[in-house]
Amino acid sequence: MKKIINWIIFGIIYGLISLLLLFYLDLANGPEALLYIEIVVIVCGIVLRILFRERKFGFRFLAFALLIGLNIPILLLAHPHYETFYPVKNIKETEVMELKNGKVIGTYNEDETVRIYAGVPYAKPPIGELRFKEPMDVEDWVDVMKCVKFAPRAMQVDRPAFFNSLVDMYAMGGWHPNYKMQPLQEMSEDCLYLNIFRPNNNETNLPIVMYIHGGSLSSGSSASYDINGERYAKEGVIMITIGYRLNVFGYLALQDLKDESPNHTTGNYGLLDQIKALQWINDNAVYFGGDRNNITIAGESAGSSSVSAICSSPLAKGLFQKAIGESSSLVISEAPHTFRTLEQAYETGKNILNEFNCKTIDDLRDIDSSELVKTKFSNTDMTVDGYALPKTPYQTYLDKENNEVALLNGYNIKEADAFIIPSFLFTKITSKNIKDILSNYLNEETATKLLELYKDEIEVDAKKVLCEIISVYWFIYPHHSWTNMAINNNEKVYRYHFTKENGYYGTYHSGEIIYAYGNISNSIFKFAYNETDKKLEDIMVKYFTNFIKTGNPNGDGLPKWDEYNIENNYVMELGEEVKMIPDRYYNVYSIIKDFIEGK
Repeated sequence: MKKIINWIIFGIIYGLISLLLLFYLDLANGPEALLYIEIVVIVCGIVLRILFRERKFGFRFLAFALLIGLNIPILLLAHPHYETFYPVKNIKETEVMELKNGKVIGTYNEDETVRIYAGVPYAKPPIGELRFKEPMDVEDWVDVMKCVKFAPRAMQVDRPAFFNSLVDMYAMGGWHPNYKMQPLQEMSEDCLYLNIFRPNNNETNLPIVMYIHGGSLSSGSSASYDINGERYAKEGVIMITIGYRLNVFGYLALQDLKDESPNHTTGNYGLLDQIKALQWINDNAVYFGGDRNNITIAGESAGSSSVSAICSSPLAKGLFQKAIGESSSLVISEAPHTFRTLEQAYETGKNILNEFNCKTIDDLRDIDSSELVKTKFSNTDMTVDGYALPKTPYQTYLDKENNEVALLNGYNIKEADAFIIPSFLFTKITSKNIKDILSNYLNEETATKLLELYKDEIEVDAKKVLCEIISVYWFIYPHHSWTNMAINNNEKVYRYHFTKENGYYGTYHSGEIIYAYGNISNSIFKFAYNETDKKLEDIMVKYFTNFIKTGNPNGDGLPKWDEYNIENNYVMELGEEVKMIPDRYYNVYSIIKDFIEGK
């Protein structure tokens, strides 16, 4: 009986440890070979336990010792490796295409309906003495450049894969084991490249959309699968995704940098990169078959903040006609994120100089990029630099000096959830403490007014109410402000409200991207999407590409999307149903506006 109990105890403990190790390996994300090594270790441990079943305890313990000892190197190696990303698995080279600065070769997609030119340089590498300077024109090249792989993403700090997987588990509401390795894209300070997706035909004067990826101006990539441009190319649109400098490399500000600049600018290098890419597109549109008089800029999150900044920059005037903004805007009297005063930017810059024991800008330029990117001071905001942004985007719109003539913009219903919920994992939000919590984000007076609006909902789900209010404050009200400012400047504005849930990100921040750009088939979480998602994807792709082509999202077979009207406040719901609905947050806006403006 004692032996049976020992075997039961061994089985339970050994099994639990083995399951935890396999769970960690899945979440740690590779390499896949470690899974097979782990299985061998587990089996060997069981075999040893059987072989030594009649021996002394020390021998029997070898099974555990093997499992634990061999897993130390296994766990240390259990992280994704870095590699070059390619737009297609099988490279099929295109014919040579001539650009303004030289000739390039791209690759066809799998069914040869799209030509892809990946990793095309649009500016000089911002390295060495060009670090913390405005982007410079790309130099001509002599040999034919092979543009069949994505350039490295900009320097950034990657969160541990294990943490990212936990976030995915939260989003999916469960664990979906997938032991296939998901490598990370290589990164480099040399990151000013773009990717062109165009139809494989000889058509010219095609509409162009330049897409700016999100990531809080601190992370992200132009090679993300959810912004692959093949679907748009098949719809007759040239889609171009761009890389740009991020974090300290893109948004450091110092008086000395401003003084050395011929344009007296500092703090907006990433924004200047985006505008340089837009200039490059204008200069080269005729070469790759695009219409420089029909260009749209688009972006999500920090990419959308960047879109609103480009709409406000005199440097971009005449370089594009239309704008698409998803889930962020700076066209508000006081932006809740992605923007700061020049004084705040200078203070952060001084802190970074001190952090790295640097006395001059040249000292900071000598710091290795892999070390500089780890600065503990955040540089994830644009600023009024007097050059790219002579004044705030809000003031630019007030002065009717914005650049776009038509705007499509919107938001998701759970924009702030993923940012807020991790802060309250161990705090239950109730009707009794929500006022204090909300007051920390806003103030007591504003919290009191808002909670009066939500008094019935609070008793049902206080956490949901908190997340909704902060979603409006951080993301949705800024779009309402952008919409109204644009309409006051006689623009056509189309506004959406994304409500489609699924088995993955759904209506969280960024959940709409994969629908809008037609990439559900590219998702590594295909199980999360069904036929209703694919139907909505088709509708959204049509809406967005129609807008890119004509400035109007409407077309044959699509539910009518009305221009936003300040009088009736209807928005287009993109969800299980696609229809115009009253703006559900309209009564919240005035309270948020009063708080922001200090009334």
